[in-house]
Amino acid sequence: HVQLVESGGGSVRTGGSLTLYCAASRFFPCMGWFRQAPGMEREGVASIAGDGSTDYADSVKDRFTISRDNAKNTLYLQMNSLKPEDTAMYYCALRRWETCLPRAPHQADFGYWGQGTQVTVS
Repeated sequence: HVQLVESGGGSVRTGGSLTLYCAASRFFPCMGWFRQAPGMEREGVASIAGDGSTDYADSVKDRFTISRDNAKNTLYLQMNSLKPEDTAMYYCALRRWETCLPRAPHQADFGYWGQGTQVTVS
């Protein structure tokens, strides 16, 4: 059974910080964060493998940090220096059997998705 539940979204001022959480039903070898703004395609933000190796979209490098706690089956996204263009619905996703590909995450690589949590920066 695959289940992902995001939380932690909200409204924040430009330059502020926010942490997103994703509770998974169990350990999965690759997990990631995606976001989708109104009228835009869903884009990959960051991914993390079971060994802790990470990849980021260029737009969030040096501002966002993805991490995971395998003992708690929880994924995190620490977002700093937030900009209005970071406003979007953020989704947690996973690859059920394979580890992450060595590049910024692509939507087509992930098969399971959470319901999303809204982040608004103004």
